Amino acid sequence: MSTPRLKGMTWSHPRGYDPMVACSAEWLQKTGVTIDWDKRSLQDFESFPVEELARHYDLIVIDHPHVGQITAENCLAPLDVAGREAEFEALAKGSVGASFPSYNWQGRQWAFPIDAATQVMALRLDLVGRPPTTWAEVIDLARHGHVLLPLRPPHSLMSFFTLCGNLGRACAVERDRDFADAKIGAQALDAIRELAALVDPACLTLDPIGVLDRMSDAGSKAALSPLIYGYVSYSLDGFRARPVQFADMPTLGVSGPIGSALGGTGIAVSAFSANRQAAVDFAYWVASGPVQADLYWRSGGQPGHADGWESAAANAATRDFYTGTRATLNGAWLRPRHNGYMPFQEAASHVINDAVTGEITAKGAVERLNSMFRESFGA
Repeated sequence: MSTPRLKGMTWSHPRGYDPMVACSAEWLQKTGVTIDWDKRSLQDFESFPVEELARHYDLIVIDHPHVGQITAENCLAPLDVAGREAEFEALAKGSVGASFPSYNWQGRQWAFPIDAATQVMALRLDLVGRPPTTWAEVIDLARHGHVLLPLRPPHSLMSFFTLCGNLGRACAVERDRDFADAKIGAQALDAIRELAALVDPACLTLDPIGVLDRMSDAGSKAALSPLIYGYVSYSLDGFRARPVQFADMPTLGVSGPIGSALGGTGIAVSAFSANRQAAVDFAYWVASGPVQADLYWRSGGQPGHADGWESAAANAATRDFYTGTRATLNGAWLRPRHNGYMPFQEAASHVINDAVTGEITAKGAVERLNSMFRESFGA
């Protein structure tokens, strides 16, 4: 029998693509199995139908809010397979925050975390001096033109999620209550709107990569982004003209850096793959502690396993990216994942932006979000 050749799809950033290529080269040497990787934009990654990808690829890097939809579509193969209980348990124990359980839905595991992330703070220490710890300090820096905030959908909604959670009333993940508390939701929107009025209006078109590209420019005045998905690449020497450091999120509430909207990615296997076993083998291997704590991060990845986050070498190479943001990740909030959530996320992001730009009131936005969330569950 010939050695299988697999196809994989990941996302178009060095953090998402380079480690998959490097790990696949090592896998080829170990097993003789070739994996060819394609990549798609961050925007596509957040919204493109997983089922369509599953019909063309053996391995797919996914975002955890898709799990309700992909379960209903039966397009991914569950990874909790018989005979691999010890490996599975080791991966579960290596979870950073809720990264591992984020891919578990209706009692099955649909992906393994290979990249852990949440909204944290990005800063240029050469420009800002010390990390602010409160939202009030962020506003003061913004008044002096030193702050950027990614507001391109869905990132405006992610900041709303984060601030609601940080204020002590996280948004709902089930249909049994209002999506957002009227008072807390309005307070979170007012905080975003106050900051948005002080930053470059172009932030409405910028995702985290766009913001970090601007912050890392040699002539940039932007010293801080208070809520942004951590991108370890920008903390590495030589990645951009100026390195960006990452730290725990500044707080609007009183309970520390809690409530941040969990992100990250997981490795999944297509249910339609003709080489399912070979794909599952790679998924277990690339998500494992030894790979994540060495080859994966050394190839530009941002590990999804605790062994990578606790690696002294990884932290030394990244200006303590992992130790500096771990508290925020451990306190992160898990987004809704039901079938129907992904269309809601897209529509809700535009409601948030309408509130940020003043087209609707904060009160009206929260009411609209609550109505849309109820509808997202269907009949």
